[in-house]
Amino acid sequence: MRDLYQRLELQGDASDHDIQRAIEACDHSALKADARVVLGNADRREEYDALLGTVRDIGLLRARLGLTHGPFWQDSTANDFSLPPDNTGARHDLLIARVERAVSLHNRWRRWRAPWLFAALLLGAAAIGAALCHLWLS
Repeated sequence: MRDLYQRLELQGDASDHDIQRAIEACDHSALKADARVVLGNADRREEYDALLGTVRDIGLLRARLGLTHGPFWQDSTANDFSLPPDNTGARHDLLIARVERAVSLHNRWRRWRAPWLFAALLLGAAAIGAALCHLWLS
């Protein structure tokens, strides 16, 4: 699907007169024919605008996830909605680093937990036992 507005260098809220003028100025015959059929009819234009919003949102989502098309898709019809990766929105590497840090802390805690936990339980049991003996003998 092409972004007819982008290809004709129009805004989404362009008037019918501006659309007709852009269509007539277009040199590409297939684009001109598509634009006449889709943007020339008010009902079709309304349906196209709704679909266009959805496809643009999908392109934005793909960019935020860091997904882009390969170089063989560049300058093609499908590339109208393929945005460059949004490195501010894609935080995959940061999340991976945080998970790795959490896993290393958890593993370190598990490695040292068993001996210290056993010793703490033994000392706690001994302290409780001594306190009970003291209460019982007094």
